[in-house]
Amino acid sequence: MPEICLLGTGGMLPLKERFLTSLFVEHNGKAVLIDCGEGTQVAFAKHEKKLSKIETILITHGHADHVTGLPGLLLSLGNCSRTDDLDIYYPEKWDSVIRSLLSVCGCLPFRVNLIGMPEYPCSWTAEKIDPMMEIVVMPLQHKVPCMGYSLTFRKKPEFLPETAKKLEIPVQYWKQLHAGNVIVLPDSREIHPEQVTGALRKAVKITYTTDTLPIPDIVDFAKNSDLLICEGMYGDPSKKSSMNQKGHMLMQDACELARKANAQRLWLTHYSPAEKHPEQYQEILTKIFPAVTISQDGEYLKL
Repeated sequence: MPEICLLGTGGMLPLKERFLTSLFVEHNGKAVLIDCGEGTQVAFAKHEKKLSKIETILITHGHADHVTGLPGLLLSLGNCSRTDDLDIYYPEKWDSVIRSLLSVCGCLPFRVNLIGMPEYPCSWTAEKIDPMMEIVVMPLQHKVPCMGYSLTFRKKPEFLPETAKKLEIPVQYWKQLHAGNVIVLPDSREIHPEQVTGALRKAVKITYTTDTLPIPDIVDFAKNSDLLICEGMYGDPSKKSSMNQKGHMLMQDACELARKANAQRLWLTHYSPAEKHPEQYQEILTKIFPAVTISQDGEYLKL
């Protein structure tokens, strides 16, 4: 199942001890990267993650702190002898920005598929990573077009070998049945997967939302997430008005969203560079949502 690493937790500009926010989600040896600000490839090295595992890059929006690391990261991928295609998704209104960034890369040894998304909810199956993984996209409310992403990892039902033995199904057919295929045995019996599998297992859901106002739609989007990763620029309530004017939210807003969405865990990210010690708000925030983590660069979780 997925391994999640928050490569950086900063917003606006990188600091000596805090890289720009970027999320690395690995599953079955392949990975999704969400956002790629300046220095993201350095964060990869610091947290000992492999660039070569990236199959898909998801961009929330085209502001510099979310995209200017793309050229360097792609060039590094080329130097790693990559030849497989790479998909990059982003809000379609940022198409010229993404293409301009890629123009400085020259001739890469792999194909980059640029996929601009319309400003309405959509979803697709992440076949390159896992045919049971779904990526869902929702427009957020920033000062510019911006998207939130939800990754759902569905699990195959448990295979019941004892049941298969009782039905006298040869072992060579078990893998096909577990994959959801109907088979016909040499004795002409038709066997369906549900005859030898248990109940469906709970999927794992990870939701990522930054930069945005704390709009009610996020509650449904993040509903029952095992992990919600959400921006919290500041923890000082006096800054709420100025943050809302800029299309951002406070840590307290993120906690309220996590509580209403019935999320299992909340990681805060995208701190303002002026917010030097976000941990000082821990006691206040846990009163709103006890399962909040004041994330640091390299925050890691395996679900």
